[in-house]
Amino acid sequence: MIESIKSRFVLIILLTVSAVYAFLPNLMDTSKHSYLPQKKINYGLDIQGGLHLVMGVDIDGVLREATGRLATTLSDFLQKEGKPVASVDSKYDATKDKGARYTLEVNLKQAGDKEAVTKLLQTSYPNLQVLDQTETQMTYIYTTLYLADLSTRTLDQAIETIRNRIDEFGVAEPSITAQGSDRILVQLPGIEDATKAKDLINRTAKLEFMMVENPSMDLNALVDETEKAGNFSLKTLSYSNYVRQLNDSIQAKIPKGTMVLFGKSQSAENLEVAKTPYLVRTDTNLGGDSLKDAFVSYDQYNTPIVSLSFNPAGAARFGDLTGDNIGKQMAIVLDQTVYSAPVIQSRIAGGSAQITMGGSRDLQKTIDEAKSIAVALRAGALPARLEQLEERTIGPSLGADSIAAGKKASLVAALLIVAFMIVYYKTCGVIAVLALALNMFFTLCLLSLLGATLTLPGIAGMALTLGTAIDANVIIFERIKEELAKGASFRKAISDGFQHAFSSIFDSNITTAITCFVLIYYGSGPVRGFAVTLLIGLTTSMFTAIFVSRAVMDLLTVKFGLKKLSI
Repeated sequence: MIESIKSRFVLIILLTVSAVYAFLPNLMDTSKHSYLPQKKINYGLDIQGGLHLVMGVDIDGVLREATGRLATTLSDFLQKEGKPVASVDSKYDATKDKGARYTLEVNLKQAGDKEAVTKLLQTSYPNLQVLDQTETQMTYIYTTLYLADLSTRTLDQAIETIRNRIDEFGVAEPSITAQGSDRILVQLPGIEDATKAKDLINRTAKLEFMMVENPSMDLNALVDETEKAGNFSLKTLSYSNYVRQLNDSIQAKIPKGTMVLFGKSQSAENLEVAKTPYLVRTDTNLGGDSLKDAFVSYDQYNTPIVSLSFNPAGAARFGDLTGDNIGKQMAIVLDQTVYSAPVIQSRIAGGSAQITMGGSRDLQKTIDEAKSIAVALRAGALPARLEQLEERTIGPSLGADSIAAGKKASLVAALLIVAFMIVYYKTCGVIAVLALALNMFFTLCLLSLLGATLTLPGIAGMALTLGTAIDANVIIFERIKEELAKGASFRKAISDGFQHAFSSIFDSNITTAITCFVLIYYGSGPVRGFAVTLLIGLTTSMFTAIFVSRAVMDLLTVKFGLKKLSI
């Protein structure tokens, strides 16, 4: 019996020492010592303040763009397969359901090709299905499975891109999660510059190199005429919506495979003041996914620029593109804005390019803009345009008030429990209080070991753990009292009390744990934090209430020979 008590206390001491070791990062700076643990408890948005954003993801825009590209791809594919068609046109109708909103019309040169073209597309493009057909025309739409998969992939890629950008920005423990099928929740605890963070997140950072066409019409006149006819302008619409509406309106008036984009005039403050239209081709197929690096440097006039370097495949494509278009303008387009459109003087080998920032009276503002572009390009382009649906900025003072209130509530609850246990159960109550203190310490250490983020619901979970943990001791002590009332000796009462109480404690904790698992699986953010904290508390309470309390009581009655403890 003595050896059993010794081994139990050795285990308790080892676990306690390990817990202290795991908790060290919360007490001191361990980053300079690689042999010490690095993970610690982080405070959530509701405690230390920060930025809360809900972003809408423009899945519709992604599908429209993908349909447009696919039309060109299909035409080239059928040409190579020896079945050239009259045309492949992408259509968009916002009034229809999502599945039938994006269509591809394949117009045949002769009716006899219908069966062969249908078989080719069915084999090579299984993501398309026939919506309608005649002898010389077939209308295709995307399959439901493909639409769902594309939406999921777009959302996942957007989350990963935002996470990469936030990591570059230097925010600790950001929370970036999907909400539904087209929304993203971004929580940035402790953020100091919310404006820069929002600008970085919202920047699509879609880089494209597009060849400029010499239009046969006056683009400025065409733009003015279209704005008046449609009663819209850049002052009433966001830039992306303005570009979309303008190009939808002039689609029949410009060459196929082109679109109109704008660059800021040299002396203008922004695009709304003065914009320069460019007619650019959309089939260049060279973009930011071919980049290896992007960084801020300076030109010969000491003006900030963003220097770009391509990966080997991108460098080869860039070299071929510049070599095939000597004497023509190449537009460097970022988020559908033309930053520069230099004339290609010769083939550019080596895979490097640059984005000029233009003149500005505020040099620091230009430098900050260049840095923001470079970070966004390094992190990767967002697969879709984001729309800010909700924003909340939580100040550090509110967080301080919240954590003070949480601490006060937990302290009051703990004091009431301690007072009740000591008054009602006397010496055994003191043992229960010691076990409870060890339980709370183990809970904090496990949270630290996991690098968990503690939120207000998490603090509520810890407060609830106090009640559930002491409940186990109450059940045990009442069973001991019942055994003593039957005339059992105190050592026998302890043994039977713990044995008979175990099943009740285990069953009640299992049902609570099942609820926690459900909340963790289906919940997110604060709900999951509450469930995780409570689940950890339940686990540690089983150990401290049953194992530690029993070890202490056996030590007092067996090792020190006490015949009875006040209970």
